[in-house]
Amino acid sequence: MPQPDSSTSATRRPAFRAYLELVRLPNVFTAMADVAMGFLFVQEIRSALDVCQLAFLLTASSLLYMGGMALNDVCDRKRDAVERPERPLPSGRISYRVAVRLSGGLLIAGTLIGWLTPLLRPSFLPLLVTTLLAAGIVAYDALLKNTVLGPPLMGACRMLNVLLGMSVVHGGYRPEHWLVAGAIGVYITGVTCFAQREAGRSPRLFLTLATAIMLGGIALLALLPEWSDRLIDRLQNDPGRWRFLMLLLGAIIGYRCLRAIAQPDARRVRAAVVVAILSLVILDAAVCFAVRGPWWAAGIIALLLPAMVLSLWISPT
Repeated sequence: MPQPDSSTSATRRPAFRAYLELVRLPNVFTAMADVAMGFLFVQEIRSALDVCQLAFLLTASSLLYMGGMALNDVCDRKRDAVERPERPLPSGRISYRVAVRLSGGLLIAGTLIGWLTPLLRPSFLPLLVTTLLAAGIVAYDALLKNTVLGPPLMGACRMLNVLLGMSVVHGGYRPEHWLVAGAIGVYITGVTCFAQREAGRSPRLFLTLATAIMLGGIALLALLPEWSDRLIDRLQNDPGRWRFLMLLLGAIIGYRCLRAIAQPDARRVRAAVVVAILSLVILDAAVCFAVRGPWWAAGIIALLLPAMVLSLWISPT
């Protein structure tokens, strides 16, 4: 019995699902985890004003992320028609014009909400970081994605996302803030490198280098006790526990990457990329645990549940 091709099957999917695929909904929760971790790293939630600030930053980050994912597919529509014909644009489930309008609307809305955050507590940092993040997203998708500067720029966008959460800090960013945000940026640079050729068979050397970059980001996080004196007592008194936690997380992520390196077909590479992306929530929760303890960290790691459930229905890559 003949089987329907991927484009025919794609057109039978519900229309609303196409929009969720376009914005990579499962991954939005990783962006929220970045912002929540950054916010809690610099201050506790003690009042309704703090809740409102966090809500504004989470909303701005989520809209910018979804707008960036939609713009990514707009810019990659010709390549996706060959490599990923099941995606919303090449399959015809969403028109090019609608995708352009949606991506532009989401990016503008996210930027405006980020700009409004200083109204709650005057500071130029949310406005500055939001602007840089929006500019970085557009530059990555429209100009630099397929160049050697693409992965570092994507890493910089993730770093800015963490700094967006930290933008409520009093007195400006300190070295410990740059360490954490930079480590997340390095990690995502590696993930982006790893995913660059996921549609086909990836070169082992390329995947190995990408894995090393990812693990380098985790290694930077392992240095946190030397850079900050704000860790909870059990980690401040025994930094070896923190380093062991980072070693464990690095081993789990590295194992999935090594499986893909051993057999670098599209299925295994995509599986490793999904694990690496979702593991970002765990890294964010670990950093929050280091400075706020288990309860706030549990709140961040709870974001992993909808991300994992939705990833079973909607591809995160």
